[in-house]
Amino acid sequence: MVDRIMANRPRSRPEAQHVSQLVMTAKQDLRAFGELYLLYAQPVFRYILSRIGSYFEAEDITAQTFLAALEGFPAYRHNGYFASWLFAIARNKVMDYFRRKPEAASLDEAEGTPAEGDVLQQVIRTERITALSKLITALPEDEQELIRLRYVAELSFAEIGHLLRQKEDTVKKSVYRLLARLKAQADEEYPMEDSHDG
Repeated sequence: MVDRIMANRPRSRPEAQHVSQLVMTAKQDLRAFGELYLLYAQPVFRYILSRIGSYFEAEDITAQTFLAALEGFPAYRHNGYFASWLFAIARNKVMDYFRRKPEAASLDEAEGTPAEGDVLQQVIRTERITALSKLITALPEDEQELIRLRYVAELSFAEIGHLLRQKEDTVKKSVYRLLARLKAQADEEYPMEDSHDG
């Protein structure tokens, strides 16, 4: 499933008008729901993987998410926020997973080992990922979720606002403040090596 999702990953975020057209087409003929799947399978998978850390489990929950979306699609009232509706289903499926499996994996375990490349670069990259991961996992859950929705799921500020029932500007300010805080913490705790050179 991962290979299929990766092969069909869109190059950029779909235009709202394009998504609206696909939703309307799928409302008339459920077979067209497959196009929505192709647009959103990769972002949904990445979001779920970032939450639970297991490829196998993330594939399963992604499938559950789209099955639930397909089953609930006839009742869906399109208001321009299809992604928010879909990610609400994904979030619920992840919460169900954690209720069943409270010892679930952390964000750190989602990182795979690079297959090739310079060993030193791999070590540096791993250290940076580990440092950033520690800072992120130290955040409250609601702030971690903002990062996941914006940078893993790649939702717009408007979509996140709709999903979380907050104003778009509120979400945008929260994300930018959070990023500024993370950058300040990273600079303080993990200063750049060349800043010590004379």
